[in-house]
Amino acid sequence: MNKTLLGILMILVGLLFFYKAIAPGTGPKTAAVPYWQFRSIDTVKYSRDLSREKLADESFDLTINTQVGDIAKTGASHIAISTPYDDEFNPMLKRWVQAARKYKLKVWFRGNFSGWEKWFGYDKIDRNTHLKKTEDFILKNPYFFENGDIFTPCPECENGGSGDPRQTGGVEDYRKFLIDEYQISQKSFKKIGKDLNSGFYSMNYDVATLVMDKDTTKSLGGIVVIDHYVGKPEKLISDINKIAVASGGKVVLGEFGVPIPDINGRMNEEQQSDWISSVLENLKNNPNVIGINYWVSVGGSTQLWNKNGNPRKAVKTITSFYTFRKFI
Repeated sequence: MNKTLLGILMILVGLLFFYKAIAPGTGPKTAAVPYWQFRSIDTVKYSRDLSREKLADESFDLTINTQVGDIAKTGASHIAISTPYDDEFNPMLKRWVQAARKYKLKVWFRGNFSGWEKWFGYDKIDRNTHLKKTEDFILKNPYFFENGDIFTPCPECENGGSGDPRQTGGVEDYRKFLIDEYQISQKSFKKIGKDLNSGFYSMNYDVATLVMDKDTTKSLGGIVVIDHYVGKPEKLISDINKIAVASGGKVVLGEFGVPIPDINGRMNEEQQSDWISSVLENLKNNPNVIGINYWVSVGGSTQLWNKNGNPRKAVKTITSFYTFRKFI
């Protein structure tokens, strides 16, 4: 090889190493990460509302697998499953969880014991009963859980039990109950050798502003989860930032979606997609936000897929945000 060719080769090798050194994500101190650690889509209209009706219907597995598979394609890390935690519904919960594992999804357990809100005709239960049931549910069903899952023992807890602390008072007792549930869940998962994200108590935004002070948020793992439906994207962003400051915690948007007719009016597919895009664009680099759960997959006015399985335009929008990786 003559000196000219050797010189050109050395220059090219040098340029290659230089490119690798400056290229995004290729340096030793960079990594490609998603916008949010927790990226989820909710299935409550099917995983909870139909849990008794379809309990003995084997053909429902096709619906489950179709919906779970569609959610997995969006780049979601988790699927929110709201099947009740009562023994009656364990076979249904197992079907949803198995489908989630098939498609490599973690599960956000967003069910509850039916007696808390008197679902499916169950008798009302109190806080002490709920605590005991939570412990028993985890210890008796270790096969449901996988490291990295999220377990919420009592989502929107203000809707049942002793009632909404905005009306009933007893805010300190309410906080204590949430903390007790969190601690029991943590201890129970430790006993079965599983590492889950416990707590994640989704709650109405106004309840969160009342309950989630800095001490409470710290005691619940430093996470505050709000289910929040508003008219304008700007309002949602502003409220998220406010609760982050007030609570001192990281925020997970436990439920959001459009359109809610009483709040947003009617929207066509383009308007729904644009509204969602505006929110996610403003949240993608917000250090206060670590998780998103879109409500809902199928069923209701905010759905992403029509009942026949056809995706709405918003599916492409959410997928673009859920699958994108930024370099840090």
